[in-house]
Amino acid sequence: MPGPLFAVTVEKGYKNKAAGALITLGHGAIEFPLIFLLYLGLSNFFTSASIQKVISLVGGAILIYMGVHAFITRKRKVHIEYEESKHTSSFIAGILATGANPYFFLWWATIGTMLIMNAYLFGFIGFLIFIVIHWSCDFLWNTFVTFTIFKLHRFWGEKMYNLIFLFCFVLLVGFGIWFIVSAFL
Repeated sequence: MPGPLFAVTVEKGYKNKAAGALITLGHGAIEFPLIFLLYLGLSNFFTSASIQKVISLVGGAILIYMGVHAFITRKRKVHIEYEESKHTSSFIAGILATGANPYFFLWWATIGTMLIMNAYLFGFIGFLIFIVIHWSCDFLWNTFVTFTIFKLHRFWGEKMYNLIFLFCFVLLVGFGIWFIVSAFL
């Protein structure tokens, strides 16, 4: 489902074909500990209304910042050569887009917890297989998206380039605003 992580994946894929893998590693840095915490029974913490409000407010602000920053910096020259900061940036973007999304936590606290418990019916090995398969799907999808965007972007004109970044801007800022507003509903 298109969300903040997808928007970041599209935006970073324009500049770096390996960004999807790095974004997924950042996503996993939040997701793996969360899955283990939920496995240990912490799902009630994330369903707390006050915790959801804090995550919504802080997360919304981070997403708005990420969207505005991506849109403002879209005109800078794109350098394809290897740069360590570029890779770190994709990894950090995966962490921020995941950690700033309150619905990520709510999903894992509800539906995700059910999936974890169903996987655990097959023992700890079943639980580990679930994690590996789940993360592999994230990894393959995000890598596919960034690789495709990276390979196809040379065929785009400036208009398409601006439309893609406008899409990412609207998605990130839209989710950010929605998360902030939902904290007060």
